[in-house]
Amino acid sequence: QVQLVESGGGLVQAGGSLRLACAASGRRFVMGWFRQAPGKEREFVAAITRSGGSTYYADSSVKGRFTISRDNAKNTVYLQMNSLKPEDTAVYYCAAGVSAPFNEAYYSPSIYDYWGQGTQVTVSS
Repeated sequence: QVQLVESGGGLVQAGGSLRLACAASGRRFVMGWFRQAPGKEREFVAAITRSGGSTYYADSSVKGRFTISRDNAKNTVYLQMNSLKPEDTAVYYCAAGVSAPFNEAYYSPSIYDYWGQGTQVTVSS
């Protein structure tokens, strides 16, 4: 049974930083982060390949502020979030995929096989 355990969420003021972590059990996966704000659909934030050699980000809403990385020795993926804004407030979910998408569609939730329980990030103005 694959388990994804997220940590690092919390309350931070606008302009602050947080680092989320997601520890995966079992094999090495393609990893992604998604978020869901109240009343909105779940949206892609960032993804990283199994080797860590390539990363993918959502549009300009997070690119340049968020950085995804991984430590394969610990089978853990991180999301460093800087310059946080109130609109970043959401539940953040870690996701793991067994296979990489053929068309680099890392933004698609359908390529991920396992999901974490989510961690709340709240950014106050």
